[in-house]
Amino acid sequence: MRHRLYYLLPDIECARRTLDDLLLSRIEQRYVHFLSLGAPLPSDLPEANILHRTDVVHGAGNGMLIGAALGLALGALLAMNVDLASPSAVVVGTTLLGLIFGGWAASMVAAALPNTRLKAFYPEIEKGKVLMIADIPASRIKEIEKVLEERHPEMRFSGEDPRIPAFP
Repeated sequence: MRHRLYYLLPDIECARRTLDDLLLSRIEQRYVHFLSLGAPLPSDLPEANILHRTDVVHGAGNGMLIGAALGLALGALLAMNVDLASPSAVVVGTTLLGLIFGGWAASMVAAALPNTRLKAFYPEIEKGKVLMIADIPASRIKEIEKVLEERHPEMRFSGEDPRIPAFP
């Protein structure tokens, strides 16, 4: 299980040094991402992807719930009002179609919206700071926090999220 840690860094050079320290602490590069709105990040720093920057995951989850509920309601209406050979198959089918369509449609809309979890960081990022998003194993959080605090007093710990999705 991993926890997501957020750190605000003053500049790109600090981000490079922090990434190096995390790599030396055996945190794989695929678990560390940086977000900057000012200057573009250099190619040696892993940039936050669409799943980090936007609300795609949150939107897809909400869309799947709403779509499944509407599909279930439509299937129930059809089963009650139309003479069907297999009403339960129709209910299951419309629920699955609603789930898939709702997830797809809502994720397309949410891809245009900034991530609501990062909303609090945007004022600082707009001023030129760099946000580091690091997914750290739960058993190593204290160790990594201590290393970063000792080696980088200029950066600011900005929060932790224990509810990260398993895939980004």
